[in-house]
Amino acid sequence: MTVERSNFPFPYNGPKPNTEFLKSAIVYKLIFSIGRSPEEASQRDWLNATLYAVRDLVTEGWIANAKAARDEKARRVYYLSMEFLIGRTLSNALIAENIYDVAKNALSELQVDLEEILEKEVDPGLGNGGLGRLAACFMDSIATLGIQGMGYGIRYEYGMFRQKIEDGHQVEKPDAWLEKGAPWEFIRPSKRFNIRFGGHIYFEGKKCIWKNGEEITALAYDQMIPGYKNNSAATLRLWSAHAGNTFDLSDFNKGDYFGAIEERSTNENVSRVLYPDDSTWAGKELRLRQEYFLVSASLQDIIKRHKRTYNTVDNLADKIAIHLNDTHPALAIPELMYILIDQEGYSWEKAWTMCCSIFSYTCHTLMSEALETWPVEMMAKILPRHLQIIFEINEYFLEYVKDNVTDDVDFIRRVSLIEEGHFRKVRMGWLSVVGSHKVNGVAAIHSDLMVSSTFADFARIYPERFTNVTNGITPRRWIAVANPDLSALFDRYIGKEWRRDLSQIEAFKAHIQDPEVKKAIPEIKRKNKIRLANYVKKTLNIDLDPNALFDVQVKRIHEYKRQILNVLHIVTRYNEMLKNPEKDWTPRVFILAGKAASAYYAAKQTINLINDVANIVNNDERLQGRLKVVFIPNYSVSLAQMIIPAADISEQISLAGTEASGTSNMKFALNGALTLGTLDGANVEILENVGKDNIFIFGNTVEQVEQLRKENYRPFDIYQSDEQLRFVIDQISSGYFSPTDPNRYRDLLDSLRYHDYYQSFADYRSYIEAQYIVDEKYKDQAAWVESALQNIVNMSFFSSDRTIKEYAEKIWKVEPLKH
Repeated sequence: MTVERSNFPFPYNGPKPNTEFLKSAIVYKLIFSIGRSPEEASQRDWLNATLYAVRDLVTEGWIANAKAARDEKARRVYYLSMEFLIGRTLSNALIAENIYDVAKNALSELQVDLEEILEKEVDPGLGNGGLGRLAACFMDSIATLGIQGMGYGIRYEYGMFRQKIEDGHQVEKPDAWLEKGAPWEFIRPSKRFNIRFGGHIYFEGKKCIWKNGEEITALAYDQMIPGYKNNSAATLRLWSAHAGNTFDLSDFNKGDYFGAIEERSTNENVSRVLYPDDSTWAGKELRLRQEYFLVSASLQDIIKRHKRTYNTVDNLADKIAIHLNDTHPALAIPELMYILIDQEGYSWEKAWTMCCSIFSYTCHTLMSEALETWPVEMMAKILPRHLQIIFEINEYFLEYVKDNVTDDVDFIRRVSLIEEGHFRKVRMGWLSVVGSHKVNGVAAIHSDLMVSSTFADFARIYPERFTNVTNGITPRRWIAVANPDLSALFDRYIGKEWRRDLSQIEAFKAHIQDPEVKKAIPEIKRKNKIRLANYVKKTLNIDLDPNALFDVQVKRIHEYKRQILNVLHIVTRYNEMLKNPEKDWTPRVFILAGKAASAYYAAKQTINLINDVANIVNNDERLQGRLKVVFIPNYSVSLAQMIIPAADISEQISLAGTEASGTSNMKFALNGALTLGTLDGANVEILENVGKDNIFIFGNTVEQVEQLRKENYRPFDIYQSDEQLRFVIDQISSGYFSPTDPNRYRDLLDSLRYHDYYQSFADYRSYIEAQYIVDEKYKDQAAWVESALQNIVNMSFFSSDRTIKEYAEKIWKVEPLKH
């Protein structure tokens, strides 16, 4: 192929590029950015060249958006999160720029298949679960709505881990997602900030001096998040730890090559791995350093950006909002106090007033044990000045409580930011509430429970601070990218604007009785099931029948999410099918996926049990292929995009009162899966939107769960009285599914029989009965398709665009740019 520079009209500043232009742009990038000729280029070379070409198109709108914000002096929101699980970039960017088909044609003319190179893109290892996927959806919506917002996170060198299953066990491997390059990002060498740790503090009069003991450098990398068809983009700024000039030349010259770089390597560990194992003191220290690294770099950057525009921080509270996504960035509160008092010279009271006006906080849990705490001893060692500020905040806050609410000693102890005891701890959830002007839950039931349980005392002190903003998902990724055939069906009947305004899918209601639509929905589902079945066959060598009901539970493995309850049902069904082989059983494929934290013994045992059960069930010829169990390793955004559109049943079976919201439940329903779930999290609102005939609800309510606890719940009584359950537990206990190690699940089963904190036994019978109802409904395919359609067309409320509009209006007080 002959290439001339004159073929490449850069920079591009015109209407949507045509096929010829994009083809030239891709070849240009292939040659001059990657250094490959078209003849020798690999698929990854073509992928990266395409990413670079599309990045150029997005960049112009990104820069223009930043200039407009500076010109308008718009109020900005800064979103701090330890996770941003953004998924693959290219497909989302092509849809946002409205050039997916153009790119497909351009590459086709270059003898390259777009779908094949899309599969080569690596998922960025920037998150673990729902928290990170939510943050990614929020950034997508901020960009699409034109809100002047910026995300801050950490550029982890390795993700949490790459999960492999060996002999049924989870094995953690390094997730070296950066090793193949990250062409979408921009390195910012000028955006460097020193992050200080350790040392000691002393006072000169009333002024506190922090003399730190060590220092590392945070270096910025920017990712663009393109808005949908608005020639605009938001910024996700990620920090990487660099040791700066830390290199001992004298050690090196003496031949101590490892010693010369030892400190450098240690310092750079701060951004090495997402969520290091914190079961050890050293792991906890690293986690605390990570969290401070994020907030210190981000706050320094925010202040610098603000001063560049206004030359003062007097108006900081008027011009910025900072949002804490969970408690991980809660150190931002004492960090801003430190900057305002020690560096900017504000009085303590003035600084505190500014902080409380600037910060807002989203709580993502109802379990107090899940709210972070840090040992006072550890914080004193790593962040002595910040611990001092937290003590001052606590003193100021408790005085306010005594003067305005109550002087009851027990109440004061409960709300203190410092948990007293043998090991004193700083309560980061408490700090987040006290230092924020708004605290929101993420689903209606979660927000109600938050103010009646977890933060009940604080709701008494600050009733005006608590609000609800139900989570949402972006339709761009979770329909347009994940389910192109369903997208095409929407386009044919209601046009394309539903991608920007999901409420428009309600217009599809007028067409759901159309015979062509009734025919198309199961055809689309079957095509997605075949795609997933092909993947499972290729990667796991397990055959799946696309005519079977695909029953899916994909999420982080945790006891409160109750994958164990799912397993108990699978074994129950297995036994019933062997007992009654002639019965007209609805064929089922149970699909599970998710990672267990590396130190979480019970969760890892659950994964082992799932795989042991799968091994027995899938190889039992008596079942005639009517029951299959699959655990898909290394769950990721890309796998979710394949699994979710293929699901018939969405398992959302957490114990009522434990799941804050969930977002996978929304993705499944929007893609036509029927929810089988408890009245927990956003399931409650999904029920209200889709109607009781189009969802399967089982299990105890929040009130019944609490009543059982008050009555000293005894799972062993249920085990003894329910013959079917007892048989299943005894069967697992006997080693039926683990014949080489019969006692493998003794601890797991004893925990269920004698403790069962998440009440799987209490909900077992209701769950089994609900599964029978699912079987019967699936046999009536007309009724099933009707329910799937009702789920699809009634999910418009669960758009992250609606969620972000509520945040912008109720919490952040920001408006879209006017340009």
